[in-house]
Amino acid sequence: MRQLDYFFNPKSVAIIGASHKPEKLGYVIFTNFLGNISERKVYPVNPDTTPILGQKVYRSILQIPDDIDLAVIIIPAKVVPKILKDCVTKEVKAVIIVSGGFSETGEEGKKLEIKLKHIIEGSQTRVMGPNCLGVFDPYTKVDSLFLPRDRLKRPRLGNIGYISQSGSVGSTIIDWLAEEHVGISKFISYENGMDVNECDLIEYLADDKRTKVITVFLEGVIDGKRFIKVSKKASKKKPIIILKGGRSITGARAVASHTGALAGSTKIYSAVFKQTGLIETRSWEELFDCAEAFSTQPLPKGDRIVIVTDGGGFGVLATDWCERQGLQLPEPSEELKKKIRKHIPAYGSLHNPIDLTGDVTSERYKIIMEECLKSKEYDGIIAITLFQVPTLNSDIVDVIGDMKKFNKPILCCSAGGDFSQKISKALERKGIPVFETPQRVVKAMAALVEYKRWLSKS
Repeated sequence: MRQLDYFFNPKSVAIIGASHKPEKLGYVIFTNFLGNISERKVYPVNPDTTPILGQKVYRSILQIPDDIDLAVIIIPAKVVPKILKDCVTKEVKAVIIVSGGFSETGEEGKKLEIKLKHIIEGSQTRVMGPNCLGVFDPYTKVDSLFLPRDRLKRPRLGNIGYISQSGSVGSTIIDWLAEEHVGISKFISYENGMDVNECDLIEYLADDKRTKVITVFLEGVIDGKRFIKVSKKASKKKPIIILKGGRSITGARAVASHTGALAGSTKIYSAVFKQTGLIETRSWEELFDCAEAFSTQPLPKGDRIVIVTDGGGFGVLATDWCERQGLQLPEPSEELKKKIRKHIPAYGSLHNPIDLTGDVTSERYKIIMEECLKSKEYDGIIAITLFQVPTLNSDIVDVIGDMKKFNKPILCCSAGGDFSQKISKALERKGIPVFETPQRVVKAMAALVEYKRWLSKS
């Protein structure tokens, strides 16, 4: 699997189809690499050898005097087989084929893709794609995305690995992640997966030191038996959160026309995910809500959760969702109630959820959360913090952030406008995720519990 390192940290790169025209995809990709030319050698390849941005252009990859670790191909599909043969002759370690026009287009395209498979047989060349965006690695600054940075932001450094079978879904989500200030370790768009596929990538990220949690947008699996084997092994190393596309009959047909993959039965996929320890989600918000929880929080020892809230209605909604997700909400013991009773007004609630009422202070949150977390009665806490109440000050950020010392998962729920969002962002900078609805925060906590159960059984 270390052969895949060349996709993410090559010492030399050839951009085959590098363009002289700023509006062309080959120009965008070349400039992505050109911006980091001090870290690696970059060679543009084009039949027109007029220099591009002052860089010498080569007519063929075979004319480049140095060894090439990575080649990015962005040329018409009919020419790709010849160019891939040149890459194999050149002993290029890794190739990203951005070009479309293969199995996703029908029978003729499938024949062309099979031809590509035959070309690399017996060689050391690995291929990602075709019909893909390729990779973005914020650590090594490798960026084969043909979408300009002024139109698509790149996420900051982080520990979430993101695999997407769809370039459009993948690029939209990383733009959103960048806007939400969520960091990633790697983004990978592999689309048709004629060589490097979801199994290779899950296996690779499972051993990647910069990746703590793996997220996957999947349309269809190429090798079912291998997928089960790889997923089961990898999920024992790291949490894997998956969003499956093509769940409906119509969606399954769309998958076949998009990447040429078979979508298969939704029930079968869900059963396989459960059997192999993968955490299935139903939306990309859910996907990255869960990822953020795994990215920042320790795993709980069990499923006993306490809800602490300054809004009774939000506490009720969170309670409903906990029951649906199979989380336990044990009543505080008499001993714990005795410790917290004097700090909660008579019109509050000592039950679970614990209602701190609308005149809550940061000090009240501090005392109640500390008593709950240091007790042996709860494995994690959901803090519903509605920041609009006038008695709460900005020091609530430090109060909740300090609770990390108990090494139990702490997830927050807060909703509101500019002021609430400002406090929420400050909490997230402290490493405490904040979710806008009770449903989302409970799903994220349930994912932590579900994964802990899986590890305990395996």
